Amino acid sequence: MRIAQIAPLHEAVPPKFYGGTERVVSYLTDALVDLGHDVTLFASGDSQTKAKLEAAWPRALRLDPSIRDWNAPHALLLENVRRRAHEFDVLHFHLDYMPFSVFSQMDTPFLTTLHGRLDLPELQPVFSAFPDAAVVSISDSQRVPLPQAGWLNTIYHGLPENLLTPQTHKKPEYLAFLGRICPEKRADLAIKIAAQSGLPLKIAAKVDKVDQEYFKSVIEPLLAESKASVEFVGEINEQQKPEFLSGAKALLFPIDWSEPFGLVMIEAMACGTPVIAFNRGSVPEVIDHGVTGFICEDVQGAVGALQRLDELSRTEIRAQFERRFSAKTMALNYVESYTALLQAAKRPVLRRVAIG
Repeated sequence: MRIAQIAPLHEAVPPKFYGGTERVVSYLTDALVDLGHDVTLFASGDSQTKAKLEAAWPRALRLDPSIRDWNAPHALLLENVRRRAHEFDVLHFHLDYMPFSVFSQMDTPFLTTLHGRLDLPELQPVFSAFPDAAVVSISDSQRVPLPQAGWLNTIYHGLPENLLTPQTHKKPEYLAFLGRICPEKRADLAIKIAAQSGLPLKIAAKVDKVDQEYFKSVIEPLLAESKASVEFVGEINEQQKPEFLSGAKALLFPIDWSEPFGLVMIEAMACGTPVIAFNRGSVPEVIDHGVTGFICEDVQGAVGALQRLDELSRTEIRAQFERRFSAKTMALNYVESYTALLQAAKRPVLRRVAIG
């Protein structure tokens, strides 16, 4: 099958540091190539992939201080894909609703994976205007605000099985918070949970420009108060994650919003690390309560759950990751969706390759 993967240009594929969408695009693209498909990745020129790379912009926009209008490179990206659409069996976008207008008028089947929040009121008329645009959710809970969208499937994210692995020489000694500092991720509650449990906490997180004020006004004072027991590590890369997560007794995920998926949860599971997560958004779909972690309602519940970590098997947590959240499983599920699109459009595959 000839497949085009179209990624955002904000980060490279995969990103050098934080970047959930581009990271998933990387895992999916490489897994599709491993399955024998002919894949072209439209992304920034500093991306690395097993597929054929079509550089839509020289480098990731976040790393290019000369770029002031991020829409312009994306407009060029969409035009490049439009001109080459006839070369592919299916176009797979990761650009939210941006492709809907142009590509709904074209013959080549396309789908869009929606990676972000969908509870914004301004999205309602957009998805009502394009009910036939095929979209994939990354959790069932993500769909709730937009029942009128053209839902094709729910496909959970996956990681390459050997990307993050348990580092058995590391003794779990602290709690971990991983990802991004922002109000809805509630690093402040992670600090509170750690303080009440009497365990040290390490925070490995990115601070976006938009969240600098929140970091300075809310998180920095808490770090100053807790400097003996809380360490702010900052943003870490993929190579640093296995040691960081394997050294944690648990990953804290005390979110205060409807998280569409939460990639850090399966990153922790890949390392055999339990997840203590609040019951919001995708959490009940990702975490098997009492197996890969504990789902809690509040800070007190999380503190109580930390007393039960000995009930969990880190070996079983890793095994559950392999069963549910591998990149190969994710890719096979997308191939099923591509096939359904082609069958609905009554289009033959331009180049069929055996799936292994």
